Amino acid sequence: MTQETRQYYDDFAGWYEKERGRGYHAMIDRLQLEVVRDLAAGAKVLEAGCGTGLLLEGVASCASRAFGCDLSPGMIRKAHDRGHPVAVGSVTSLPFADASFDLCYSMKVLAHVPDLTGALSEMARVTRPGGHVVFDSYNPFSLRYLAKSLAGPQRISEARDEGQVFTRWEPAWEIRRMVPPGLVHVRTRGVRIATPAAAAFKVPGLGALLDRVEGLLADSPLRWFGGFLVHVYRKDP
Repeated sequence: MTQETRQYYDDFAGWYEKERGRGYHAMIDRLQLEVVRDLAAGAKVLEAGCGTGLLLEGVASCASRAFGCDLSPGMIRKAHDRGHPVAVGSVTSLPFADASFDLCYSMKVLAHVPDLTGALSEMARVTRPGGHVVFDSYNPFSLRYLAKSLAGPQRISEARDEGQVFTRWEPAWEIRRMVPPGLVHVRTRGVRIATPAAAAFKVPGLGALLDRVEGLLADSPLRWFGGFLVHVYRKDP
């Protein structure tokens, strides 16, 4: 990770929560968190790339202990202010000992990391044998990809937009090829399958309908068309 990437996320920290916690973004977070929380009960957990600690807050309520790590000091300050134990560090070089956690997860992060295999190797390293590694990827076979392509890069601060950070859009089979040995695939959930655009959640009545539909489709055969694919892997004993 470069200094430029760190600066990008420091700038993003100020705007990161503008739309979070409601509507479209709340739906995404909920469906991703359900996967993590299923594995986090009573576990020692690390979120790699925790941002401002929004997801970490939802996981901490059921984990025995929940830690966060992020490249951006600006993001980490906000997570720390939420009361979470956090550290500054890259997902490709996590500042934790081997086998420190029962579960290591990362959401909306690894699609922006050029060395995906290296990042997953680090997440596996800090996870105990028999524990789980959970992460998401951005799917090009989705309405989200189409909407992003048509809309172009969106602003993340006064000075920057999404086009200034590396972003990987890979189908599920390509992601599997980048997973390091020692991790066994358990399941994949699709998130944002039927939503044509985030703005649809602002239409009265339509947002509630889409929220329900997305929940019903997340683990259906249509999951492979989710804009986000949430992958669960188990570390070999």
